[in-house]
Order: sequence, then structure tokens, then C-alpha cells
Amino acid sequence: MMDDMTAIFREEVRDLLESLERGLLDLKSRPEDMGLVNQVFRDLHTVKGSGAMFGFSELAAFIHEFETVFDQVRSGNLAIGPELLRLALAAKDEIPGLVEGEADPEGRRVAILSGLQGLLGGGPVAAEAEVAAAPAEAGAGEADAGEAVAAGEGVMRLSFRLSGAALAMGARPEIVLDELRGLGAVAVEADLADVPPLDRLDVEACAIGWKMVLPASVTAAQVEEVFLFVDAEWSLEGAATEAAPAVAEAAPVAAAKAAPVAAGAVVKPEVKVEAKVETKSDAKSDAGATIRVPAERLDALMDAVGELVTAEARLTQLARDLRDPALIATAEQITRLAGGLRDATMTMRMVPMRSLVGRFRRLVLDLSDKLGKPVEFRVTGEDTELDKTVIEKLADPLVHVLRNALDHGMELPDARVAAGKPREGLVELVAEHAGAEVLIKVRDDGKGMDPAKLREKAIAKGIITPEAQMTEAQIFALIFEPGFSTAEAVTDLSGRGVGMDVVRRTIDALRGTIQIDSALGRGTTVTLRLPLTLAIIEGLQIEVAGEQYILPMPNVQEIVELPPEKVEPSRTEDFLDVRGGFVPFLRLRQLFDCAGEPGPGQNVVIVRAGDARVGIVVDRIIGTNQTVIKQMSKLHSGVRALSGATLLGNGSIALILDVGHLVGMSRQQGEAPQAARQEVLA
Repeated sequence: MMDDMTAIFREEVRDLLESLERGLLDLKSRPEDMGLVNQVFRDLHTVKGSGAMFGFSELAAFIHEFETVFDQVRSGNLAIGPELLRLALAAKDEIPGLVEGEADPEGRRVAILSGLQGLLGGGPVAAEAEVAAAPAEAGAGEADAGEAVAAGEGVMRLSFRLSGAALAMGARPEIVLDELRGLGAVAVEADLADVPPLDRLDVEACAIGWKMVLPASVTAAQVEEVFLFVDAEWSLEGAATEAAPAVAEAAPVAAAKAAPVAAGAVVKPEVKVEAKVETKSDAKSDAGATIRVPAERLDALMDAVGELVTAEARLTQLARDLRDPALIATAEQITRLAGGLRDATMTMRMVPMRSLVGRFRRLVLDLSDKLGKPVEFRVTGEDTELDKTVIEKLADPLVHVLRNALDHGMELPDARVAAGKPREGLVELVAEHAGAEVLIKVRDDGKGMDPAKLREKAIAKGIITPEAQMTEAQIFALIFEPGFSTAEAVTDLSGRGVGMDVVRRTIDALRGTIQIDSALGRGTTVTLRLPLTLAIIEGLQIEVAGEQYILPMPNVQEIVELPPEKVEPSRTEDFLDVRGGFVPFLRLRQLFDCAGEPGPGQNVVIVRAGDARVGIVVDRIIGTNQTVIKQMSKLHSGVRALSGATLLGNGSIALILDVGHLVGMSRQQGEAPQAARQEVLA
């Protein structure tokens, strides 16, 4: 059981570290935001408390000192600055190693803590380290708080008792007492009233309770933080000043900290109050609000739903063939249930872009410092969701695109000022839904790309010939060719011509498209268009020369009849006038080199990919169905007009057409129809 709990702790630490890094990066632009400071402090406190509970004492001690810095920031004794954030991010990077028990032979952690001590003048962090190392040693440092109590300041009385099998769950009373001393607790006494005889002692329960006195400035919220990870019942009461002399006599020492963790509401000496207490047993539990499920279980569920959708299609086909009303009604009911289960499963697999943004912000910050190019990084649409498979494969391409934006696209500060731009550059990451697609744009306000220089570079590397006629968009697309690089020299960041070709291969594998827009002197925008999911889609079933194919319904705009005058192929007139707009169209019979002649009444399916529209001429429209996408074998990896296959209700196989690629080929066919046909038949 403890192994399972430790595994949950490790998962929670990963989430907390993402939140911690996000908060630290936000503080770079909003150093005065105390809400962010409190969030960072809470994340640190949560990791420390959980780590201590599960026996990660070295981790807890390290974060204890890290946490002290933000305690001072919360108290107004220390300001957020670049050096503090640099050290804080470095300290955050050490936490995974501490969780895994990795050694620190290079002394990075000691150096980081020394740097933090330097920010605090060498005092507070060192004092905290002594408290963490030897909590039982009270000593002379406690006198200040005792004197404050004796001087007549108000006090609070706290009593607590660990609940249930707290010890079996890893609770450590000494850590709780240590944190309470850190709040200024004095007169700490053990309550032995409920300790049973030895023969009835439960080793998993803690029979001892504790009572103590706290400064009046300590709030119930601060005490609640101490018990955040401990199943305990506690109560906090405010008392008048007359108790102070007795407290001073009973406890000549106070806490190691003279000041509380944070400034709270002070209880007036002449007023007696009872703080609002919410114990673990009384608090409303939200444990069932979120359940962690391993990714492989979601994958298994998705596979099972896919098989169910396929079986449902077979049942529907069988019901139609037999024309049995009862069977048809049952099939329709199963179709509705399968559709609901499919939608629920798809929703569970959706992951927000926020899960990726944290690493990108850190990447931009580190590259900005390394390249000497100050950059503001803006993110819009962090809540935009994609299928988890798409998210997993999207990280590396976006890293390459962002690195290119800073390394190649962004000018040095002096060059920007000379060009009339702000000294600080701007890089934006925008994610938004567009129908059944997600658009992800990376924009920069750098120097942009020069088509003439790109062309010269491509000719010099033998990628294109000097006679090649290319549009500006085609020239920009050259940066995705293997071995192509605009860097003047090879560095540890770029120059070898790898990276952007990996981006294109990955996006192609995700059935997405890439578009580049650039203006010389104004910047570059890279737009990625990606499908929402790679598992199950709504498909339009069509027939060409007796073979069946699937067009993804999100790409389908409308269906029109092929005019009689367009039945015969023509290289110069393969356009349709659709409500005043000219739409080019492809003949799948011609593209797939099919034998025979088409029957009467051909249809044209108008599809869209990005901003382009194209018509697909088909022999027959069969209808829509739920399409479970199956990947093509490696033997068919070169056939880029197909994105996968699916199993139909009658047991036959239908190929899924890649609409984005077909749209691209519609332009190519107008210039070189044979080349387009050869690409399909490769």
C-alpha cells in the first residue's frame, strides 16, 4: 500500500512542479503580485509536507530553506528580483532528483542554498536549516517570543490530536510540532489523558495529544496549513492578556521564528474569541472530484470503444440486410449508446495546451538569457484541448519552432533599436479551435525571412535548381527540407539543418499541415493545423470505381452534382462555379488511375483544409459512419494521399483520404498532373 501511496506522491509532485514553475515564470513579469507569491509558497509547502509525510526527509529539508525565502517575500522583507527567480528556478530543477534519491556530487544544491542565504543576508535560511536539522533543540533564540508574550501581547491556545491510523499512513508528530514552533508555539505540553494501558495500545494510532500557546497574530489559516497533510482534529482559541505571565513562567522560550509566517488578523488583548476550526473529520471531502487514471487504461478503453463502434457498424449492416424491425430498433439503440460512450471516452482523452506551455515558457526564458535577446513570451488559449496522443507528439515540434523564432528570427537588442523596434522582442504562442481542427500559431516580431536569400541557400545546397519556378510560400517551405539551415555557423543551438524537417515529419504523421507567413523586417508566423483526435472520427463514405473510401466529415463543406459539361476531363476547365466562387476539383478516378468509365450522376464533395477549398469528384455517396482509424503499414508510408484505413460494417476495408494532402495536390495537378498521379501511386 505504501508503494502505491508513494507513486501517487510522485505524480502529485510532477503537477505541483509544473504549477511552481508557472508561478515563478509569471513573477518575472508581475513581481508585485502577492497572489502569485502565495501560490508559489503554497506549492512549496505542499511538496514539503507531502515529502516529509512519505519519508523524503532530505527533500523536505531542502524545500524548507527554499520556502523560507518566499516566507520573507510574503512578509515584505524581500523583493522579487532576477537573481531570486534564477535561484528559485534552479532550486525547482533539483526537486525531481531529490524525489528520486539522486546524489549531488557537484554540490549544486549547496550552491543554490548558499545563494538564497546571500539574498537574505546569510541569516534566516541558516537559522531555518538548524531548526530543520534539530527541531528538539530550543535554546536562546526562543527568548524573543517569550519576552513578547510576557510583555502583554495577546496569545492563542492550540490543542490537537492525530486521528485514526495516522501513524500507519506516515504522519510524523515531530514534524507537525516543528512547524508549530516555527509559528511561535510555546508551552508545548503532551496530553496523556487518552493513553491506554500497554496491553491495549494500538501501534497504528497516536494516543498522545498536544497543547500549546501561539502568538495572537497567528491565524487559523496558518495553522490549517500545518495540518494540510495530517489527519488530525485541532482547535484554536484566542485568550485575553492575563494568561501571558503564566505562559511566560511555564515556557521561558518561544519559537525559533520571532515573526509569524504571514501577517494575520491580530486578536485584541481585551477580547476573547474562538477561531473557526474545520477538522479533517468535519471538512467536506472532495476526494471523489478527481480520479487519476493511468494513460494506458485510457488507451485500452479507447481501443475497446473502437472495437465496439466497429461491431455496432456490423450490427447495423446486418439489420438492414435482414430488414428485421426489432433488430433495426436494437441496432439504433446500440448506435446511440456507442456514440455516447465514444464521446465520453474522447472527452477523457482531451488534454489542455496548458500541460505543454510550462516547458515552453522555461525554454524561452533560458534561450533569451543565453542568446542575450530579451523577449516577452505571451500565451493565448492555454485551455484549448487536444487528444492526449496529439499533445504528446506536439512537444518536440513546438520546441524546434520556438527555438528557431529566437535563434534565427529575433534580432539582437541594438539591431532592434536601430530598426525602430522595442529593445525587447515578442514571441506569441496562440492556440484556438477552428471547427474540428486546432490552430497553433507561433508568431515573432523579428527580422522575418528573405525569400531571395532562402532561394540562394537552397540552390547552393543543391535542394533546388536555379531554373526552378517557385512561389513565395514554396520558398518559405524550403526550411523544412533536410539539411537546410539559414545559420551562418554551427552552434549548440542550430546550424546543422536538422529540426525543422523533423517538425514537418511529425506534423504529417499527425495528419496536420504547416503554413509559414513572413514579412521582411516585421516577423514570421508558423501555423500548425492539427486534428482534434487521432482515434475515431465521423466519416463520409464514398465510392470510386467500386472501391470505398472515407473523407473526414469535419473537412466536408457541401456536396454538389458534377455538371454535365464537366464530365470529360480538361486541364484548363477543372473548376466549379460554386455561388460565384471558383473551386478547383480533383477526379479521384484519374488520380488513382482507375480502369473503366464512371457511371452517370457523379458528385463533387467540396472539402476544406486550412484556407483552401477543393472539390473531390466521386462516383457515389454512400453515407456517414463512425470511423475507427487504423494506421497504415510501413509498406504504405509513402502514399501520402492516405491517412489510414478503417473496417466497414460488412467486414471490408475502406481507405481514409488525407484531405490536406489532396488540397495540396490540386495545385500541383494544374501544373504537373502526371507528377501528382505518380505521387499517389508511389
